[in-house]
Amino acid sequence: MKGNDKIIETLNRLLADELTAINQYMVHSEMCDNWGYDKLHKQLEKNAIDEMKHAEMHIGRIIFLEGMPIVSKLNAINIGRTVPEMITNNNQAELDAIGSYNNAITLAHEVKDQGTVDMLMRILKDEERHRDWGEAQLDQIEQMGVQLYLNNQTEGATA
Repeated sequence: MKGNDKIIETLNRLLADELTAINQYMVHSEMCDNWGYDKLHKQLEKNAIDEMKHAEMHIGRIIFLEGMPIVSKLNAINIGRTVPEMITNNNQAELDAIGSYNNAITLAHEVKDQGTVDMLMRILKDEERHRDWGEAQLDQIEQMGVQLYLNNQTEGATA
């Protein structure tokens, strides 16, 4: 089914955002694993997998609309040096994604592409959930201090 050129272009921009998020989350996840913050490692890895699923959905939709997915483009990746920086950087990426998805949904409505609207709405909910999780983490850091927060992110000492 031949899709709208503006929609395909927008889906490719969103695909670049998702591919960038995958990389950012994976680097942060592996840093947390290296530091022994097992709970953070697992959650960030799960978020990266969610972003992989989003990228897969974009690729499938672009192909369905007879476009060509561009998988070689990444945006700037913002790696934090500390856990609070990581969460802050991830939250900013999620906030940007939420804005981009809302704009894309508006465009898809304008060109009467309900299939794309439905897909984008599913992804938007995931992005909002990621943002909410990140905000909760920053609230915990503020309320209990970073040391206690990080202590709670370990699974316990292993030999």
